[in-house]
Amino acid sequence: MRNRLRRESVDLNGVIPANILPLDDDLSIDVEAYRRHVRHLAGITGVVAITCNGHAAEVSSLDRAERRKAVALAAETINGKVPLISGVYADNHIQAVEYARDAKDEGADALLVFPLPALALGGSQEMGYRHVAELAGATGLPLVLFSYPEFTGMHYGLDTLARICSLEQVVAVKEWSLDLRKHEETRRVLRELDHPVSLLTSFSTNLLPALASGADGILSGHGSVIADLQVRLLAAVRAHDLAEAERQYARIQALTRVIYRAPMANMYARMKEHLIMLGHELGPAVRPPLERVSEAERGQLRQALAEAGLLPTGAR
Repeated sequence: MRNRLRRESVDLNGVIPANILPLDDDLSIDVEAYRRHVRHLAGITGVVAITCNGHAAEVSSLDRAERRKAVALAAETINGKVPLISGVYADNHIQAVEYARDAKDEGADALLVFPLPALALGGSQEMGYRHVAELAGATGLPLVLFSYPEFTGMHYGLDTLARICSLEQVVAVKEWSLDLRKHEETRRVLRELDHPVSLLTSFSTNLLPALASGADGILSGHGSVIADLQVRLLAAVRAHDLAEAERQYARIQALTRVIYRAPMANMYARMKEHLIMLGHELGPAVRPPLERVSEAERGQLRQALAEAGLLPTGAR
């Protein structure tokens, strides 16, 4: 059995891709393509961990056995090269505990804790706190808190955020408020804690402002395609090299403009198409209700890669 990460040994300050999940035409997991994808991500210099069972992996469409399989395959493939974080996305708390224990059993080093949907129906902030606290007790693994936008109704207030992040096992926050003011408020809350909790931005369309305002790293599904560019951007920000940061950010923005647009639900289908265009061996299949990319949109995606300077010579 692999040695488990201890809280004091966890360093998630850097780029953390949330992998996509390659599928066969029958919509089952394409095991070999998945292994290749995860192996590729783990081999990128500057990638400090990988997240499976996130939004980018179409986790809402995966049953319990498939989620276990996704963790097991990733853990075996990575083999300790970088930590593996597994998303815990569930409709209710009991289900979340089951998924969390499954992830631990299959080799996850840490958990990304999604908020409960009940919060959007008027659930209390106390409910949100108890959910995370009890997951911590159920597994003993380090936790990354997934902070949602306020408009979803599934967000944590600043007092609740501080309380949750005071838990010993919380090591990072995936900040997805999509609001730079909220991002800054979260940063201040984390800096006032008596132990380090990393701020990982997921504001993929505003990475440079988020990093410049103090984020410690990036945790994003788009990293499954452009982790290398994210590494360069983060390095430039840390080096206070504004010109280089602006260059890398312009390349990233050429891609985010075509990935993160309506219908937003299809962003992961677009990411798969970009990976295919970049020479990765996987298919374009996504699970319903997601839709495959049209030929017209495929042309726009290809043009964006060219603008970003990523399209291989001779690619079509």
